[in-house]
Amino acid sequence: MTSRIAHTTIDCANAYQLSEWWKQVLGYVDIADDPNEPGHEECMIQRPDGSHQVLFIEVPEPKSAKNRVHFDLRPTDRTQDEEIERLRGIGATEVADHRGTYGPGTGWVTLADPEGNEFCILRSDAQVAAAGSS
Repeated sequence: MTSRIAHTTIDCANAYQLSEWWKQVLGYVDIADDPNEPGHEECMIQRPDGSHQVLFIEVPEPKSAKNRVHFDLRPTDRTQDEEIERLRGIGATEVADHRGTYGPGTGWVTLADPEGNEFCILRSDAQVAAAGSS
């Protein structure tokens, strides 16, 4: 027997604000019969098809170190650079640029959300296919 991931949980200071920010990043939505509201200490968002959920839970302690688990995001309808700029435009900050680390056209950029949680932006599927590698 195995287990499955029910949802991904992110500890945060403001569950509503962070869930709203991540909805813009991922294109996720509120659960129809359980909408998120300002002041909610737990806010769940999901893919429109319901196949993945992210739960934001308010905790009293601030983030103090690098995430042990993080999202690796692959742009679906734009290039890596275009997605990085879009996310900077809505409040992401750059943590580290690892593009080209393993040769031209490789690598990722580590960004942080408004509460400092790191995530990575990979090359798009189209960029990977054009380069003939992953």
